[in-house]
Amino acid sequence: MEFKSLLGGEFDKYNAILSINAGAGGTEACDWAGMLLRMYLRFAEDKGFVTKTTDILMGEEAGIKNVTVLIEGEYAYGLLKGERGVHRLVRISPFDANKRRHTSFASVDVIPEIKEDIELEIQEKDLKIETFRSSGPGGQHMQKSDTAVRITHLPSGIVVSCQNERSQYQNKQTALKILKARLYQLERQKKEEELSRKVGAVKQKIEWGSQIRSYILHPYNLVKDHRTDFQTQDTNSVLDGKIDGFIEAYLKKIKNKDAGLVQE
Repeated sequence: MEFKSLLGGEFDKYNAILSINAGAGGTEACDWAGMLLRMYLRFAEDKGFVTKTTDILMGEEAGIKNVTVLIEGEYAYGLLKGERGVHRLVRISPFDANKRRHTSFASVDVIPEIKEDIELEIQEKDLKIETFRSSGPGGQHMQKSDTAVRITHLPSGIVVSCQNERSQYQNKQTALKILKARLYQLERQKKEEELSRKVGAVKQKIEWGSQIRSYILHPYNLVKDHRTDFQTQDTNSVLDGKIDGFIEAYLKKIKNKDAGLVQE
């Protein structure tokens, strides 16, 4: 009950659409993105959530370049919304023959799945819809026809893809659902930025170097959230999906900030 009291946001009860993108760094960054995907899938499994990978682009040697996952369950968005940002990994690279230490980055984005009762009109003329053959794990049974769908929203430039459903129609409907969520989030961000300008607030951009959390596996073990200062040396458990401590610390900070108990 105490934990749910921290989840009072407008969309906190909604499903979550989680995206991970590997940063610069080739195979090392793709492997890190794959590790993050595993972490969030383990977290969702532990919570009893249902996950559906709607789009994935595998790395050339290992890991993934980018992935989008629909996470269905009560409070999925509320729990995961604080994961949005840049995640930094420091370790001895398994891909470096000289066993040197590498720093890798991956960005995580989390938006709520928008319900049908929320009005958001999308004009058919604003959409460019393309079909292609599915690729990656689970796509082999769909190779004989162009079942995968890519939709580009021309006014905003937002591109969404879905390739893991069994039919082109299902892929299109899922892609439209994700597009609607991203367009709604874009409109909310515009309004928040406009409000920030009016009140003179400064909003930090999400970009490489402004990481929200660091995962250090060498020369010592430590995972630290730079927003809340919550940290643990049990890196294995964190990478296995045990991120509840980080989530709770973030939600408590946000609630205290809203109550005026925390200053930026």
